[in-house]
Amino acid sequence: MLLPDYYEFCCRVKIVAGHDALGKIPDLLIERGAKKPLIVTDKGVAGAGLIDIVSRAIGDRVAAGLIADDVPPDSDLRVVNRLARLYRDNACDSLLAVGGGSVMDTAKGVNIVVSENADDLMAFSGAGALNRHLKPLIAVPTTAGTGSEVTQVAVVKDHEKHLKMAFTSYFLLPDIAVLDSRMTLTMPPFITAMTGMDAMSHAVEAYYCLQKNPLSDAHARAAVGMIYRQLPLAAKNPEDRDSRLAMAVAACLAGIAFSNSMVGLVHNLGHATGSVCGVPHGLCMAILLPYGLEYNMHKRADIMAELLLPMAGEEVYLATPAERRAEKVVSLIRGLNEELHAVTGGRHARCLQEIRDREGKPSVPRDILPEIARAALLDGASIYNPEDTDYEDNLLVLEAAWEGKPLDRTRVKKG
Repeated sequence: MLLPDYYEFCCRVKIVAGHDALGKIPDLLIERGAKKPLIVTDKGVAGAGLIDIVSRAIGDRVAAGLIADDVPPDSDLRVVNRLARLYRDNACDSLLAVGGGSVMDTAKGVNIVVSENADDLMAFSGAGALNRHLKPLIAVPTTAGTGSEVTQVAVVKDHEKHLKMAFTSYFLLPDIAVLDSRMTLTMPPFITAMTGMDAMSHAVEAYYCLQKNPLSDAHARAAVGMIYRQLPLAAKNPEDRDSRLAMAVAACLAGIAFSNSMVGLVHNLGHATGSVCGVPHGLCMAILLPYGLEYNMHKRADIMAELLLPMAGEEVYLATPAERRAEKVVSLIRGLNEELHAVTGGRHARCLQEIRDREGKPSVPRDILPEIARAALLDGASIYNPEDTDYEDNLLVLEAAWEGKPLDRTRVKKG
């Protein structure tokens, strides 16, 4: 194996995992000199009773009674600034984020404002604006997909200006990630499926994109194998605590991998599709992942082929001719999507034309594909993709993903 000439890898997050890991939170806070956290969450998490589970697990050893449960689906600049004021007004000393990606991003944003004694998060957008440690932040994910509990990025939207702003710093990494199987038991099969495939896309792209390195590879391989085996089990039997914990750990592994290796075409087109059509991110990832593999196969087939071993095991790996292993990986991912489609009663779409809104109307009409292809040109994820992409390349992949047919690899322009 050829090693890169230079690479960086960082994961400063302490990870606490188990069926009853929430009970460790008081000790983890006290170790960091914190006794009064602001709990940041959303209405869905609170309504599902998950905050009650957290509160019972924490008990009365720390004062964890202040709960902000109004985080929107897209983290909002105004909400961040308001919660920062709430934090200060109540003399809080730490943050406990309980939720998915938006909750994590919101808590990271609040942490910037209160730690820097600022009034507006906007002063710290971009990379390099933070240069010191922030207040203690414990992340408790309630989905097994985003990996936000171990990433150094927060994305916050300014809804008035219709802008999404990225904040990047190693100081944004949470101090601790608490992975407890109870936090994902209430996810229905459809949410389980698409968040799990989000994690799979993180791991797979991290493994074959340009910034891969031996340390990110190890995390990605472990995540791919675990997700391939455990995701169908979690979707079929939502109350299976073992598969739930395995998926939480796998999503965390994938988050560590892609935050150190980055992603490519799949996320590039997925971000654009979500932006233009309002399609859930995880569903975009599930549909587009096989096409990202096919598009890049002429440059990365040997690397993609290595993923067959953790996915299918030694017997299948050895029985598959070396030149067909990358194609087998694509086939297995498509098969996983088919299985999840069946488990969810068809809600887990297999191609873009199958995605429907709440009224049953197509979410991604075919005539909007050119707009998505243009929007993808503005997304930075393409920088790390093994093959260069332009508008025509984007449209080629989108059209194949819309139809649900394998990509015609003879039409890929090879740079």
